[in-house]
Amino acid sequence: MRGGGLHDDRKDQHRGNTAVASFERDDKTIVHLLRNFLRRNPTMIPALILVLSVLIFGLIESRFLGMGALSTVMKQVTVTGFIALAQTLIILTAGIDLSVGAILVVSSLVMGSTAVTAGVPLPTGFGPMDLFGLSLPFGLTFERFILPVPLAVALGIFVGGVMGMLNGLLVVKAKLPPFIVTLGTLSIFEALKLWYSASESVRNVDIVEKAPGLLWFGEGIALARAKDPAVIDSGLVITGFGEPKIFFMDTTEFLGVAQLSWGVFMLIILAAVLWYVLNHTAWGRHVHAIGDDPDAAMLSGIQVGRTLISVYTVAGLICGFAAWIAIGRVGSISPIAFADVNLASITAVVIGGTSLFGGRGSIIGSVLGAMIVGVFITGLSLAGVDDYWQKFAAGCLVIIAVALDQWLRRASQ
Repeated sequence: MRGGGLHDDRKDQHRGNTAVASFERDDKTIVHLLRNFLRRNPTMIPALILVLSVLIFGLIESRFLGMGALSTVMKQVTVTGFIALAQTLIILTAGIDLSVGAILVVSSLVMGSTAVTAGVPLPTGFGPMDLFGLSLPFGLTFERFILPVPLAVALGIFVGGVMGMLNGLLVVKAKLPPFIVTLGTLSIFEALKLWYSASESVRNVDIVEKAPGLLWFGEGIALARAKDPAVIDSGLVITGFGEPKIFFMDTTEFLGVAQLSWGVFMLIILAAVLWYVLNHTAWGRHVHAIGDDPDAAMLSGIQVGRTLISVYTVAGLICGFAAWIAIGRVGSISPIAFADVNLASITAVVIGGTSLFGGRGSIIGSVLGAMIVGVFITGLSLAGVDDYWQKFAAGCLVIIAVALDQWLRRASQ
């Protein structure tokens, strides 16, 4: 009897263990299926977060679903989106760039200085000259000339590319971690912008008078709704810096105007180009391979150092172009502008599904991530949330996004 009872107890215990194991296996299977699905479809995460964010903020504050709020979100997306695309290229290689915001500001200052305020010194002849405080009896004489807007913009973009290339050279040649390199160049570029600008801004009035082309990306189209639906439901408005020119409308009284600047369309074009390059060119495959395993990429014949330098250079060029977008959005140029764009870009990239460990990411996801950042900033502002709580929410977004990235990363292990 005793032996039979012991045998029954063991059978019951075995059945219990089997049931628990079966439950854990089923639960583990469901979790793994979800994790693998999200890992294979990284853009699903930012898309779902974006939809939920819009719904939640729309319920909290009805004005969020208005046309004015939509305009604000799109304004947030332009600059943040451009910088996020630049950051995406670098993070795909398992790097990071903390100097993207400083590159943007320096490039904008170069554009404003050369096209509006100081111009560039060019040699005009021979004669006495001063060289580092020394008076020389003979030498070149210089005069300053204001550059046309296209040349000033090209020079600003070129400067952005040079600063990005410097980051890449330090990472590759000095074999330093990207975090340390760009943390150092962040301080260097911050000092450079204050020295170059003498801590002075370029006013909107001066830009409008001397170089209105710098503000072009602040213009665009707008969809407007008339107060009287019987007159017309919607119309197309071409926005400028004076009164909007209204087409297809019989009234100037609106319920609201949703503006889409040319910068938004340029962001879409750049995202499409980068998506194609990363997914359908050898350079894009090399970028992903370096992020996955740089040693294996080198053994397969990829020029890792050259590719990394090109990635940082392209990112710098994108930041330089974003400077033109930023001037149009703000309407002026300041050495202390866009102080939070570094954190915003990293948040957008990570929320968008790009792994901080490199090799996996999505251009479309980064654009969606930039939209999420814009939705949060606009939604919290409309809800009357204080600025410090907005920064708190941004920090929480980064932590949650990185934790989610770690969880998805374990799917491949």
